[in-house]
Amino acid sequence: MRTPGGRARASGSASGYLPGELRLDGRTTGTEMLDHLGRISGPVDHAYRSELVERLGLDPSRRIGTLSKGNKQKLGLVQALMHRPDLLVLDEPTSGLDPLVQREFLALVREAKSTGQAVFLSSHVISEVQQCADHVAVIREGRLVRSSRVADLRDEAPRTVRLELERPLTPGQAAALLAAGLEVADPGVDRASAGVPGNVVEGRLSGSPVALIDVLPALGLIDVVIEEPDLEQAVLGLYGRTPTVPAGAAGDRHVR
Repeated sequence: MRTPGGRARASGSASGYLPGELRLDGRTTGTEMLDHLGRISGPVDHAYRSELVERLGLDPSRRIGTLSKGNKQKLGLVQALMHRPDLLVLDEPTSGLDPLVQREFLALVREAKSTGQAVFLSSHVISEVQQCADHVAVIREGRLVRSSRVADLRDEAPRTVRLELERPLTPGQAAALLAAGLEVADPGVDRASAGVPGNVVEGRLSGSPVALIDVLPALGLIDVVIEEPDLEQAVLGLYGRTPTVPAGAAGDRHVR
């Protein structure tokens, strides 16, 4: 049996579920709802339930109809987590939560993983997926386009590189950077009008930076910035386009 947004039992194993669109009876209080779901679904550790309520900053004594979207979402998270289920299925779980509560929720997911619970999480916010997922499945237009470990997908993402040199690159130095895997920004662009000095080189690097690092000492280097590969870039690469919204903002992509 499955309760609305609650726990189901199958073959003796328990699951916690949070739907993408949470619908709750606004006439009852949060405490009454949690008690009701606990009686239906089986034993609940009330000390752990109280801990979840405190960590998420929820006031369960209030009538559900008076709660904001964020507080309703907190209530949905408590009911999904409070049984310590073997399997968690969470659809857009941080919708409506403020940044501090989002951070606490991600900590709860990591704790659940550490105790052996399996977590299926669907989210448009790639930054939070990067913080808590081990494996991702990317879905585009209803089709699975990639299933991979997060670490493997991140390693495929390009790194942004910025070099500040004592003097502009020579053709030979530019060729050496290209051979090391650095795709330098389009030389046809008027960099001076964009405010980029001639002795600054910007580009993208795919794969390991080791070959590039070997080349740098011969360039008269003043400063270097090599950014960590980003899951956002890797996922957007699967969509064949460059990002047009800030990292972590909602778009037309799904990461599970």
